[in-house]
Amino acid sequence: MKKLVVLSGAGMSQESGLRTFRDMGGLWEEYDVMDVATPEAWQRNPELVNRFYNDRRKQLLDCEPNLGHQLLAGLQEDFDVQIITQNVDDLHERAGSRKVIHLHGELKKVRSSIDPELIFDLDGWELKLGAKCPKGSQLRPHIVWFGEAVPAMDEAVEITSQADIFVVIGTSLNVYPAAGLVHYTPSNCPVFIIDPERPALKVKGVTFIEEKAGAGMQKLIDLLANL
Repeated sequence: MKKLVVLSGAGMSQESGLRTFRDMGGLWEEYDVMDVATPEAWQRNPELVNRFYNDRRKQLLDCEPNLGHQLLAGLQEDFDVQIITQNVDDLHERAGSRKVIHLHGELKKVRSSIDPELIFDLDGWELKLGAKCPKGSQLRPHIVWFGEAVPAMDEAVEITSQADIFVVIGTSLNVYPAAGLVHYTPSNCPVFIIDPERPALKVKGVTFIEEKAGAGMQKLIDLLANL
């Protein structure tokens, strides 16, 4: 069974109703990234940071996996599908995808402020200030903030280097280190990029599918049938 590795970004979940960060009308137009997505912001104003992620969780509860998520999960019948996602939602898992690595953390989880290895599932959408881990530290969102290391990156590179097929869905390939994964694909590995706007990418052998996630996945399935 061929290994199909997928790198997904915000555009993957946009059709489910989740607001993206970078697009026009996105969250970064409403919030300064330095105020809600850095360790310094958490130290400076934990109330604002906590409210921002509580709002994101509350929105996620009203969202469902879209056609793109569902079609991707369906590919597991014919491929060994490994998803590497920049998204912090759980829509891949809810659609039925079994192998998912979250590069930037998970919205529905929280972790210790002093021990990043202590990670817990959050019951409901609200993390309250004052909620502490067993070691006595305040629980924080289980999110990789700007300026923090990406713990899952080494695993993602290893998986990408073993890909038979590599697919990028819904990401502009502007956020590093995740955007650099495409350069770790084997030399004979076909690369497909699904996005309404073609990213500026200098990689040979790329097939661009200029569609949103759902329509793009439908076209990808047709193309995979001919490989």
